[in-house]
Amino acid sequence: MLVMWLIRILFVMISSLVGYFCSPYLNINQWQGFAVGLCFALVLVVIERLLRHVSLKEILACLFGLVAGLVAANLVVFLTSVIIQEEANDSTLRMVAAGSSLTLGYLGMAVAYRKRDEFGFLVTSGTSHTKRTQNNDLKVVDTNVIIDGRILDICETGFIEGTIMIPRFVLNELQYIADSADILRRNRGRRGLDILHKMQKNPNIDVRICEDDFPDLKEVDAKLIKLAKSLGAKVITNDYNLNQIAELQAVGVLNINELANAVKPVILPGETMNVRVIKEGKEQAQGIAYLDDGTMVVVENGRTLIGQSLDVVVTSILSTTAGRMIFTKKRENGDLDARY
Repeated sequence: MLVMWLIRILFVMISSLVGYFCSPYLNINQWQGFAVGLCFALVLVVIERLLRHVSLKEILACLFGLVAGLVAANLVVFLTSVIIQEEANDSTLRMVAAGSSLTLGYLGMAVAYRKRDEFGFLVTSGTSHTKRTQNNDLKVVDTNVIIDGRILDICETGFIEGTIMIPRFVLNELQYIADSADILRRNRGRRGLDILHKMQKNPNIDVRICEDDFPDLKEVDAKLIKLAKSLGAKVITNDYNLNQIAELQAVGVLNINELANAVKPVILPGETMNVRVIKEGKEQAQGIAYLDDGTMVVVENGRTLIGQSLDVVVTSILSTTAGRMIFTKKRENGDLDARY
């Protein structure tokens, strides 16, 4: 970002100097030339800033539409000159050329932009950077996964192979969270940026920034799914709702929570474990404890045992994509000692 601003400042300075020294050719004084060069450079910088969220595919679509419109305009001028023949004069043809070029050029760009997803060759060109890596098993990550931080440890172990794509709109959302006035949100955002920085510095993790965007979509989750479909990539997430929506649209999902649940030790009903009850449960008389890996343990009739460590017997296990809950009861003398 700093390098880009330095380039912009250098461009403004050079343009101003060019205007200053070229002022005699414009029949204006040197300071007027300086002002012209400065204004020209500032206008270009503003345009460049406005286009930063526009994908290459959209630019190519507009150029294609413009060229097609201008070709059609030239055809109109030619047909006009043939039809009216001797009656045609230069002023008439110039008016026809100007009108048809403006009209058909605009219509060409507008139609091509609206239908940009139907141009297969433009899709390939617009996403050439990412398409080249499609055979490397692409993964697209969402904001929550970066903030969560476990993605770094998983990548370092080698369980996730291929290229990790970080969409620009995810980076923008991460920056927005890091700049939040709320302390907790700001800390989460900064943690996510720190995790991403560590991933980029790791030579064994292939992290790339994807500039593709979908301005017609407002929700980041919708953009993620559309990007994954266009690249043939999988989405890495820990968001249950995003997981469900992606699967409904036939997009592959790698859920960090499901992976965490899969590597947890297997616990069967009837096994015994020692836990410490730390708070009340939602249901009457329940107590809540936690295992070292964060798994919630619900202790039947454990509300009166808060602050105590005790042996409990597993009665049932509830596993979901959001996590795992273990339901237990206090171990009695008659229970079998199948210690966990």
